[in-house]
Amino acid sequence: MRNKVTVVGAGNVGATTAQRIHQLGYADVVMVDVVEDLPQGKSLDMLESGPVIGTDALITGSNGYEESANSDVVVITAGIARRPGMSRDDLLLTNMRITTSVTEQVVRHSPNCIIIPVTNPLDAMVQNIYESSGFPRERVFGMAGVLDTARFRTFISQELNVSVEDVQAYVLGGHGDDMVPLVRYTTVGGIPISELMAEEKVEQLVRRTRQGGGEIVQLLKEGSAYYAPSAAITQMVEAVLLDKKRILPACAYLQGEYGINGLCVGVPVKLGAGGMEQVIEIRLTAEEQAALQGSAASVQELVEVMNQARAGA
Repeated sequence: MRNKVTVVGAGNVGATTAQRIHQLGYADVVMVDVVEDLPQGKSLDMLESGPVIGTDALITGSNGYEESANSDVVVITAGIARRPGMSRDDLLLTNMRITTSVTEQVVRHSPNCIIIPVTNPLDAMVQNIYESSGFPRERVFGMAGVLDTARFRTFISQELNVSVEDVQAYVLGGHGDDMVPLVRYTTVGGIPISELMAEEKVEQLVRRTRQGGGEIVQLLKEGSAYYAPSAAITQMVEAVLLDKKRILPACAYLQGEYGINGLCVGVPVKLGAGGMEQVIEIRLTAEEQAALQGSAASVQELVEVMNQARAGA
């Protein structure tokens, strides 16, 4: 019997994620969206690709959550997207309301699932979904660090003209302009990046990584990135469904790790069948710890805005 994955949101990120997971072949997929007939049309198109790509996995679309019942993993991409000139913070309250409503439906129909939020502003939305769900922290963790790290690795591989497979890196902290690429832990074929390029060039790539999402928004004019985000989501889903025990950066609810308590922030975690099975604590320098605390403070500001909105509702 195949696993079941629900993707909430049939926009570019959600639909591309559903396509990638369906193509893997070992999970049936349900795509949910409020727009009438949109998820049904996209899922039927994907289903008809099955004979060509060689998968018997099912993919269905729905405007409700009944078809999603008893999902193993639910990916939440629903929300409005960033537009040029719009910060992630601008999205906050609208997407808070959307993700709260979605989470209520997800919990009702799939009470034992693992939830992977993707909606921006990511860290605040993970916090909102975690609190709204009532699930243990092991079953709610967000996708951002895998994407940010992939961007960093891409830029490094291009700069050095080496395979992306040989570039290893971590990006911690919030999914925004104050994310924390860990240069000290970044290697190419096991060689520290500091041995391979000048400090000024490393700093340039760090800046580009922090602005990676905005760079794509500016180029597209309308909409935001979805090919790389959907690949990152799929890697996390696969780690759970296949119990891979992957060590990946994800937005997790911290309970004292890294000196942060009661806040969802990007850190290395172990992902397996139990969800977020372990927070991996690595030793940081004083400068790295200060940067992570600064990034967490930015997330805390958004959480406080949401708390004020709830209190005033």
